[in-house]
Amino acid sequence: MRNTRALAAAGAAVAVLGVAAPTAVADGGRVPNPSNIVALPSVIARGGQLTITVDGCPNGGHATSNAFPRTNLTPVHSGNDTARGTATIHHDAHPGPYDITVHCSGRSLTRPAAFTVIGGVRGGIGGSSTTGATPADMAIGGSLVAAAVVGSGVFWMRRRAEKRI
Repeated sequence: MRNTRALAAAGAAVAVLGVAAPTAVADGGRVPNPSNIVALPSVIARGGQLTITVDGCPNGGHATSNAFPRTNLTPVHSGNDTARGTATIHHDAHPGPYDITVHCSGRSLTRPAAFTVIGGVRGGIGGSSTTGATPADMAIGGSLVAAAVVGSGVFWMRRRAEKRI
């Protein structure tokens, strides 16, 4: 009875090694395993481009997130097992942190809160006004400019009067 169990265990081990061996030999004797997901920049505006770099992904793969469409990762031929891809953030992505899941060689790895999407920035007049300057804003600005002109004139006239004495 004990010999039967030993033979069954040995047979199971040989079967597992027989299935795993072609994969290990195809990649130089080791099984690739994605690790170290880096997303740059770590804070990005909607519509921006995000560079994703993954170690342990020699044959490439793809990255997914709720903030961007599926993005292909291509191998970087620099002697290490790195893959890289560029993703474009959706224009309607909500501000906040997002995860990235990478799929390489049949394995996956998720990095939680890999990057943060910020809201868009409004440029131009003030940045916070959607209709431009109001009449009150124009009156305040005009009075400040007029006060500066009058103050400069008074200062110049006083200096000129001091030189005559």
